[in-house]
Order: sequence, then C-alpha cells, then structure tokens
Amino acid sequence: MEKIVIYTDGAARGNPGPGGYGAVLMAGKHRRELSEGFRRTTNNRMELLAVIRSLQALKRSDLPIEIHTDSRYVCDAITKGWLQSWQRTNFKGKKNADMWRMLIPYLAQYKPKFFWVKGHNGHPLNERCDQLATEAADKGPFKIDSTFEAEEKSQKESGLFE
Repeated sequence: MEKIVIYTDGAARGNPGPGGYGAVLMAGKHRRELSEGFRRTTNNRMELLAVIRSLQALKRSDLPIEIHTDSRYVCDAITKGWLQSWQRTNFKGKKNADMWRMLIPYLAQYKPKFFWVKGHNGHPLNERCDQLATEAADKGPFKIDSTFEAEEKSQKESGLFE
C-alpha cells in the first residue's frame, strides 16, 4: 500500500530566539524537503509549524499519512487526546493556540497517524530534519512569526515579564 511518510523537526536558538523548522516528505520514489527560518519564535512553535507546512504541501488526501516527530509536545497532544480537551476549553491558558487552530483542519482532512521518534539518536531522516531546522534558524532568510512577536511585545508592555 502506498503511503506518505513525513518527518519533522523544529529548532529555536535561545527559545525564544531565531528559529526554524525542517521536514522531509516521502511517497514512493518522491521526496521533498521543506524549511523556513523565523527571526524570533520558540521551539514548540517550530515543531508545530513543521507539521502544518508539511500537511499544507500535500496534493493528495487519499493516501495514509504517517508523521514522525521528536516532539513529545506535538505527538502527545494529538495521540493522547490533549488537543481535544484544549479545544473544549478554547485553549484557555494554553500557549500556541494560533498554531493548534491552524493545524486542526489539516488533522481533520488528512487524519495522519503520529509517531514519536527519539531525537538526536542517529535516525537519518530525523537528523536531516534537525539539520534543515537548525540551518534555517541560523542562516535564514528570516520570516516574522507575527503572532508570537505581538504576544511577546504585549507581555513586555504589561510590565508582568521582562
């Protein structure tokens, strides 16, 4: 049976700091790599964006999809039902609500299965995603994670956080 296999990773230097994501998408003999860099973001946002951008890149919805990630945050939220709970509370008190809301329609459309893979453990595809993510975080070109930067600015202006 043909399927689409996706590996993803996110990175941030300083967390928050410059960040990026990397993804490798494969189906049969086809392979595509994705990455983008952002001037200020977090690791978890990049982990989520790697999954979002991977699903956005798909042209077919009739094949089973596997997503392999080294992010427990992403994998557990989906496989352990946390995401549904967060939705019921409208993400009250949860970070990255904008990213989760962006991801939800793709989860409904594609119904991917998620698998956790231990990071930095020598798995070639996970290592390639890490390389793509860290290069994007280090070299850019940098896009703006406008939601994160606006929230960060608002917190600083409130006087509650440095």
